[in-house]
Amino acid sequence: MSTMSYAVSDSLTMLRRNLKHAVRYPSMTFAVVMMPVMMLLLFNYAYGGALGEGIGGGKYIDYVTPGIVLMAATSGALVTAVGVCVDMTEGIVNRFRTMAISRSAFLTGHVVGSLIQTVIGLVLVIGAAFATGFRPDATPVEWLAAIGLLVFVTLALTWLAAGIGLVAKTPESASNIPMPLQFLPFIGSAIVPPDSMPTALRWFAEYQPFTPIIETLRGLLMGTPIGTSALSALAWCLALTLTGYLWARTVFHRTARR
Repeated sequence: MSTMSYAVSDSLTMLRRNLKHAVRYPSMTFAVVMMPVMMLLLFNYAYGGALGEGIGGGKYIDYVTPGIVLMAATSGALVTAVGVCVDMTEGIVNRFRTMAISRSAFLTGHVVGSLIQTVIGLVLVIGAAFATGFRPDATPVEWLAAIGLLVFVTLALTWLAAGIGLVAKTPESASNIPMPLQFLPFIGSAIVPPDSMPTALRWFAEYQPFTPIIETLRGLLMGTPIGTSALSALAWCLALTLTGYLWARTVFHRTARR
């Protein structure tokens, strides 16, 4: 077998390990999925009437769902950070390093496993949105584009979370550090249009990474104007993916030399 074949085989082994852990201990995955669903229900039923009037009187569930779905993607970063940190602090990584295992397999297994879990969570959140009245008018091609963008941003956040898990000292700190990512969509266009915000906050909301992603999802699913948001969304996803990937690999290899 070639070096690449060994790396793929070892990565699949690590992926199976992480998926088995997720099935055996589903509480964290369940909590990560439930938070966006609870936010969806809260904003739709408690505040949807007033907020819907503020955005032009349309169905508020159609406006808020893309932002809540993105929140579900950011929530998946919590699972990755905690999982990586637990393995690093409990010493299992040191055992892996004494075995004939590809060094890239550890991170790849965590990232792909978390990506799968988060995508399943996204499906559940979208299903909850449909149950509460979400009615997109997207074509099959637009659905594929929206799904592709969600997977891309999830991959970017998962690599960032892997880096967080490597530098965190305890699983508790690993669960706290990604928290700002979960709420950053709210300081964007997830809940209300940035135009309704004070000047300084509006500037931040318009130029932070998640706003163009939300606007692109909203445009693909609901037919609203996208403009340059799609290019900005792809650029942010690519930049975050490369940053997270290079950071995680650098930290992991640095710890291996200690």
